[in-house]
Amino acid sequence: MSEYAIALGSNRRSRHGSPAATLRTALAALTPVRASAIRATPALGPAGRSFANAVAIVESQLEPDEMLAELKALERAFGRRGGRRWGPRVLDLDIILWSGGAWGGPGPTIPHPAFRERRFVLQPLAEVAPDWRDPMTGATVRQLLARLTAPWPGHRSNP
Repeated sequence: MSEYAIALGSNRRSRHGSPAATLRTALAALTPVRASAIRATPALGPAGRSFANAVAIVESQLEPDEMLAELKALERAFGRRGGRRWGPRVLDLDIILWSGGAWGGPGPTIPHPAFRERRFVLQPLAEVAPDWRDPMTGATVRQLLARLTAPWPGHRSNP
């Protein structure tokens, strides 16, 4: 059995209600072993609307490419359609980390290439898995969040 850290995001209403309500319903469908609180975060890029974000830790026997296919099917079931990058979305599900370490095979790239620079991923991830280590840097999620949010001159901090 493997564990996956799955980032959830929504910034459009769905048949389940508000973006936060959509995430609550998606979390129930994922049946996580742990889930963060749902938090509002500012829009990133041209999305134009603020997001509801959360992270879930899910156990599965699926390989990462199979897990990605399951997550994409869930996105479609919630009404997600193809569109522009960074655009508004009913539901976005990304594999951030996998207990098997790094994955570069078919399907996803694990760890997610941008998770270290995204406060909206690291904050909820630190809530549910602060000691999970990034297989590329060896740093814990807690350490990555501290680095991202450190208030030193010239340091950029993303929302």
